Amino acid sequence: DVRSKMKALVVYYSRTGKTKAAAELIAKKLNSDIEEIIDLKKRSGIIGYIFGGRDAMKKYLTQIKKPIKNPLKYDLVVIGTPLWASTMAPAIRTYIKKFKIKKAALFYTAGGSGSKKAFDDMRETIGSVKVAGELGLSGKDIRSGYAGKMDVFIKNIKKTGK
Repeated sequence: DVRSKMKALVVYYSRTGKTKAAAELIAKKLNSDIEEIIDLKKRSGIIGYIFGGRDAMKKYLTQIKKPIKNPLKYDLVVIGTPLWASTMAPAIRTYIKKFKIKKAALFYTAGGSGSKKAFDDMRETIGSVKVAGELGLSGKDIRSGYAGKMDVFIKNIKKTGK
């Protein structure tokens, strides 16, 4: 096969570990690099949860630790976030705003049913960047081992990610 392999990076923010688990599986299936986005604001415990939801709802940015990997060196950047107040976590909003990306794929994990609104917000924030795929994982999907949704997402982004 003469076509060059797509070079992908999975970046994610995870407060409870659910988004991290999904990101690690996506990275494994894509054979890609992975990087966790670190929010420098303390988000643990009930207070962190409440203020995190408020910050997400108000579309606030936050301070994040400078990522090691340059997203411009990748053909595709897969961006993962937990849903907070039906939208992306402030750390991911900050990453999207601060770093240029050639092409993206988006995914979220949600405790409840999830939200199409979250993808609309992510697309709006990312601007004119082409989005190769979207994957919304509800609490039910996560408990059922992603219900086959993960494989469809991977197949689609491999097809359109090049």
